[in-house]
Amino acid sequence: CNISLLERITSCCSIIRTNIKRNSIPSIDDHRLEPKTTMSFEPKTIFEPFRIKSIEPIRTSTRDQRKQALEEAFYNPFLLKAEDVMIDLLTDSGTGAMSKEQWAGMMLGDESYAGATSFYKFERAVKRITGFQHVLPTHQGRAAERILFGSILKPGDIVPNNTHFDTTRANVEYRKAQALDMVVPEGHLPSLEHPFKGNIDLNKLEEAILSNPGRVPLVMVTVTNNSGGGQPVSMANLRGTSELCRN
Repeated sequence: CNISLLERITSCCSIIRTNIKRNSIPSIDDHRLEPKTTMSFEPKTIFEPFRIKSIEPIRTSTRDQRKQALEEAFYNPFLLKAEDVMIDLLTDSGTGAMSKEQWAGMMLGDESYAGATSFYKFERAVKRITGFQHVLPTHQGRAAERILFGSILKPGDIVPNNTHFDTTRANVEYRKAQALDMVVPEGHLPSLEHPFKGNIDLNKLEEAILSNPGRVPLVMVTVTNNSGGGQPVSMANLRGTSELCRN
């Protein structure tokens, strides 16, 4: 670290703090403050509170090479070779680094064909968190969807959602049911800033339930709204959805 540079930064921070304390700086919430209220600024160091213990090298490529790979894949990301992808944004599933506890869990796991202690540990955790009585683990969400929809959907049923994920929609339509997307209008405007563009439209949801009695066996909310760009859903929206379904 360059000491003289650090001293200059520290000095600048002191000057900024002094100026801020001398002069009231308006904020977006000024209308809620008393007339003589001032705001203070205290610098805070933000860092990632973990150590990265392993790295995986990736192959860099040129624009021309990436263009050629896309053309050869007919512009279908699923046909690209992983080695040709420098920054992979296709999915967030299984792409994160594992913690030391997760790596240790792999070594401590009981891989018995039946009655494994690993399953009972998993079952206890799921029951404690969700309160569900029955737990059926699957290897992927799409497999869980297939089991769920196969047991509760019948032809002509309607499944409302903020935005169906592609495999979810496929599983719904495979049962000859209708997958309805009803995200809030803000979710269709990429340029609009809104904190919860993944919310389900509660008015449309209520209308769908009331106008289709006996045809809505379940309501889904995808969190985050993956097919809508990973937009978040508010807790208030989830509570409103639950209330509509229960009533």
